[in-house]
Amino acid sequence: MARPKIASSPAYQWGAACLFLAVAVILGALGFEHIGKILPCPLCLEQRWAYYGSIPVAFIALVLLSAGHPRAAAGLFGLVGLAFLANAGLGTYHAGVEWGFWAGPDTCSGAPAVAQAGGNFLETLKNTDRIVRCDEAAWRFAGLSLAGWNVVASLMLSTAAIKAAISARDHELYL
Repeated sequence: MARPKIASSPAYQWGAACLFLAVAVILGALGFEHIGKILPCPLCLEQRWAYYGSIPVAFIALVLLSAGHPRAAAGLFGLVGLAFLANAGLGTYHAGVEWGFWAGPDTCSGAPAVAQAGGNFLETLKNTDRIVRCDEAAWRFAGLSLAGWNVVASLMLSTAAIKAAISARDHELYL
């Protein structure tokens, strides 16, 4: 009996969808930053870590799946799913900070630090980088900020990665 093409398997399709959506989302975030000039706050930058880590892991999982190692691929897809689930939690926290439901970190939600006694306040201000606040949404669409849209994307990515993991594990049973 001929072995089915891996690209038509649900595990590969879910994994590829996860990979391509993750790449599209991070490219969109970088586009907002570099083309749209919407600077990210520290929490925005932290939310990118899931993408930077998961994109290569998802790619490796697809390679492993293609090479006939569905169990290893399932494990990696599972890690990707957990990473994006955690990222959805971080995005929810960030969106809550923006809506004023709870306080954000002092590093990006509080008042800027005042120059030390005896220091030159104007010189300090000239040499201080612009602080992007985490408690102010820079942009909203359909009522959601970029942090809110990251929650939506992260939940979709987590679902796709977990479906890929389950499908890869099930595929392994039929080899």
